[in-house]
Amino acid sequence: MNETTTIVRLRQPDTIDDPLTDILRTGARKLLAQAIEIEAEAYLASMRELKLPDGRERLVRHGHGPERTLQTGIGPVEVSRVRIRDRGATGEADRIRFTSAILPKWARRTKSLDALLPVLYLRGLSTGDFQEALAALLGKDAPNLSPSVIGRLTGEWQAEYERWQARDLSARHYVYVWADGVYLQARMEDQAECILVLIGATPEGKKELVGFQAGVRESAQSWRELLVEIKRRGLAIPPRIAVGDGALGFWKALDELFPGTHHQRCWLHKTANVLNKVPKSVQPGMKVALREIYLAPTRAQAEVAIDLFAEAYQARYPKAVECVRKDQRTLLAFFDWPAEHWIHLRTTNPIESVFATVRHRTVRTKGALSPTTARLMVFKLVMAAAKGWRRLMGENQLPKVIAGVRFKDGSEVIPMPTNSAA
Repeated sequence: MNETTTIVRLRQPDTIDDPLTDILRTGARKLLAQAIEIEAEAYLASMRELKLPDGRERLVRHGHGPERTLQTGIGPVEVSRVRIRDRGATGEADRIRFTSAILPKWARRTKSLDALLPVLYLRGLSTGDFQEALAALLGKDAPNLSPSVIGRLTGEWQAEYERWQARDLSARHYVYVWADGVYLQARMEDQAECILVLIGATPEGKKELVGFQAGVRESAQSWRELLVEIKRRGLAIPPRIAVGDGALGFWKALDELFPGTHHQRCWLHKTANVLNKVPKSVQPGMKVALREIYLAPTRAQAEVAIDLFAEAYQARYPKAVECVRKDQRTLLAFFDWPAEHWIHLRTTNPIESVFATVRHRTVRTKGALSPTTARLMVFKLVMAAAKGWRRLMGENQLPKVIAGVRFKDGSEVIPMPTNSAA
């Protein structure tokens, strides 16, 4: 009689049996290897015209580099880099080198994972907790996430922030700028810290983070320090128009440092300020009336809409009407600029849309660890978001704006020739 023994391997408490993830990693490995091969072949095809004196191709395949583990969002994936040999190089100076855009030479993590790490750290996850926190996603003892690695990364983030703050702006020109103050509560501070933010639009229509720093609320002195620092680093050409809320500190500092810049009040902030002065039952109808003002096709029609707004609400809510009347000129300043740009100039939405996420994250995590990490988190999150910022519509109008062409109700004003009498 033959006895058979069945051995059943028990799952360890700290392991997760997930066949689906294993399949995904296998598929990702194959797709990545295929993409790397296609990239190398495309590079060789583009360099086929380079020949040796005997007619042979100068650049040829030269095997693969050693296999390494790349940390991805679905865990570790083993990859190897394609090597390309330059057979015609006479020295290091004229050697042609192939650099993979998919798999950089020293990459150990995907860019999406690199973007995740600063958020986790700056939101309060300690350096020693990364491997445990990400074990279910990346696998047990995931490499490149040790405390020393995370510590080195935080040092790199700080250095990156300092380089950015000291960058030369002498070659930069911002046609429009948006300014706002964002309040973040740090765990170790009793009061929320105000982050002053300035975003600009280049002559090509691209939005960029111009500068930001911690301030004492939104005082004129805090804004002045930010604007002085920007000018010190070389920003000499004043923006054509600035968009901001009613914080008097910014406008006072702007007139001192860039006196030729026009003012445009943000309708997003103004609407919120007006609605705060009336009962909630009145707010829906008043919001519609305000929308009819800033969506009017001409300044004259917008002014009529303001008169109708005042006629409807002056008797019961005079403070709400006065809130609109006192800033009427700067609220309607956008009519003197190209109509294609109105949607961008009416609000500070380029800042609000980014910092809505920042505020949400800091509230959910009860703030960053300290004011320093709060500033680092703002920097990393904004720079990551900047890659997806929408360009200005009507880019062809920007050269006209820079040249000082006048616009009325969104259309270019063409000077009529004067006929002198004979």
